[in-house]
Order: sequence, then structure tokens, then C-alpha cells
Amino acid sequence: MAASICASGGLVSSFHGSWGTSMVGDDYHALMQSVPRYVTVGKPVRSPPCMKNVNEGKGIFAPVVVVTRNIVGKKRFNQLRGKAIALHSQVITEFCKSIGADGKQRQGLIRLAKKNGERLGFLA
Repeated sequence: MAASICASGGLVSSFHGSWGTSMVGDDYHALMQSVPRYVTVGKPVRSPPCMKNVNEGKGIFAPVVVVTRNIVGKKRFNQLRGKAIALHSQVITEFCKSIGADGKQRQGLIRLAKKNGERLGFLA
């Protein structure tokens, strides 16, 4: 279907049909009865997000971290880990305040600390 704008500003089209249906009578009704009115769709299958550390089990401190987690239990260990991470983030924030670093640099340091923790095995 080609359409263009003519010199007078109007829209010119090569379409000369109608917007109505070209099917009439029994053909139209037979088609409408053969097509389902609605389609049931099941829930999409979604895999859970993978939050594992790529360096899990690696790093110099990984064996100590795994033994500690087994001794104190996973729930208590995650609580202690969360407190340690929060404390370390506070230390980084205070350091950034003392040297006059902005928020973007502070975020960069916190991300660097996380990467270093992964490499050393603290997040095993």
C-alpha cells in the first residue's frame, strides 16, 4: 500500500478497498466458530536468579569461611556476614568523607571491596 503527500498537503493513497470484511454469510460464521474465543496460557517457566559467587570455594580465606559457616550455621553466619559488610561499608564511607571523595567514588570503592572479598574467598 503506497501513500504519499501531494502538493496541496493532502494524503494520496493507492488503497481503494473498504475497511469492512470481505467474507460474508456462512463462510464468516464458520470461521468465527472454528477460532477459539480465548487461549489459555500457562505460567511462564522462570529459573531462579543465580546469585552464587563465581569464585566460590576459591581464595585464600575460603576454607576458613566454609568451616565457620558449618560450625555456626548458615542463618547465623549470614547475619554475621551482613553485619561485617555493613561495618566495612561504614568504614569506607567515613574514609571518603575524610578525604573529600564524592558518592560516585564511594560506590566505586564499595564495589572494589566486594570484588576483592570474592577473590580472597570471604564470600565463599
